[in-house]
Amino acid sequence: MLGLYLHVPFCSAICNYCNFNRGLLDEALKRRYVDAVAREIDRAADGSAADTLYFGGGTPSLLSGDELARLVGACRGAFAVTADAEVTLEANPETVVPSSVEAWRRAGVNRVSLGVQSFRDEELRRLGRVHDARRAREAVRCLREGGVDNVSLDLMMWLPQQSLDDWLESVDALVETGPEHASLYLLELYPNAPLREDMARSGWSLPPDDLAAEMYLQAFSRLDAAGYQQYEISNVARPGYTSRHNLKYWQDGEWLAFGCGAHGTRTGVRWRNVPATEEYVARIAAGADAVAERRTLSQDDRLAEAVFMGLRLVEGVDLADLERRYHVDVWNRYGARLAPMLDAGWVRRQGDRLALTREGMLLANEVMAVFV
Repeated sequence: MLGLYLHVPFCSAICNYCNFNRGLLDEALKRRYVDAVAREIDRAADGSAADTLYFGGGTPSLLSGDELARLVGACRGAFAVTADAEVTLEANPETVVPSSVEAWRRAGVNRVSLGVQSFRDEELRRLGRVHDARRAREAVRCLREGGVDNVSLDLMMWLPQQSLDDWLESVDALVETGPEHASLYLLELYPNAPLREDMARSGWSLPPDDLAAEMYLQAFSRLDAAGYQQYEISNVARPGYTSRHNLKYWQDGEWLAFGCGAHGTRTGVRWRNVPATEEYVARIAAGADAVAERRTLSQDDRLAEAVFMGLRLVEGVDLADLERRYHVDVWNRYGARLAPMLDAGWVRRQGDRLALTREGMLLANEVMAVFV
């Protein structure tokens, strides 16, 4: 079934490392933006079945309960959204209060992805985050008391001045907090990130590359011991709590995308909406198409993407299934280049199943380059 992605570009503050499509909150613009997204959804209506809705950002939790309810209602009016659909809202800890949680639940949200990033206040300050570790813990308690039983937490590793012990302190705090799902990411510094200037001015440095590998391996080992199951390079979950929406990205699924800068894909066509919020709103108001770029993927493009996205999953890809769908023997085409990686222990093959090892996940970019 389809996934539905809705982008909300507003933030109450801009983190110094962030390169997402976002801007500072403007209440008047937010109201116009919600109108525009609802219209875009209505225009796309075709009654197709969908089983996930995902509000990403930005900080989608800055939407009011009524705004969220309107957009969820628009999706249900335009598509055959299943009764048990996974409805995810990304949220920052400082936006989580009892009244907001109650409003989110009324709107249909049943999964919250909380951007914690660190449980160490010093690291949060370096990242320009508004919350502290105490507030992050309070947010999880508030979600639980409000009836949200599917909570995901994000953490970031390889931060400026971060030691292995610092990082594992946050991992242990995450385990103690007890979310159903967690995403652990490596900090990526884009060229013009203000954090680069902060680092230069303050004399901060990133940990050595080999320490980043150790951070990754030890973190996932601790999560294994705590009963979490790694199912993707950066993601773990309790049994039954994998992200159904994100699995569409990794399992060669299809999703529609609404809002500025949103990316969607369906029947081999990939598109991206205009990134600027004002331009997006103006285009929708004028009855124009919000798409900035649209392209039809070739059969080879679709195969390559199915392989390298599927290899992000711990279960990997089914070579026989890929051959049935794309009429290509993947091992015959790529096996000679993969063989050294198999010998090195980065990749494993069991029958028709091809997957990365955990050590291979540290070198995923090198493996994925085979298919690009």
